[in-house]
Amino acid sequence: MTIDKSLKIRGGVSRSRNVLTRAERLEKLQESDRWAEGDPVFGLPKVRVVKVSLKKKKKAKKVEEEGEDEAATPASDE
Repeated sequence: MTIDKSLKIRGGVSRSRNVLTRAERLEKLQESDRWAEGDPVFGLPKVRVVKVSLKKKKKAKKVEEEGEDEAATPASDE
């Protein structure tokens, strides 16, 4: 039996996770000086996960740049 296309894992987790492991939480807390070495690892405060989204470039801008390049070079009809 084959697995459905929507259930296949392509290259691991490519989207951001909303749950961190204890080690990842400790790293984030150390960066913000909310946890120090030797503090208890149980009952850690919550850590907000920032989702990173990449903006897509507009195709219209690329088309405008090509139009400007063509306008800058005069066409010779001879």
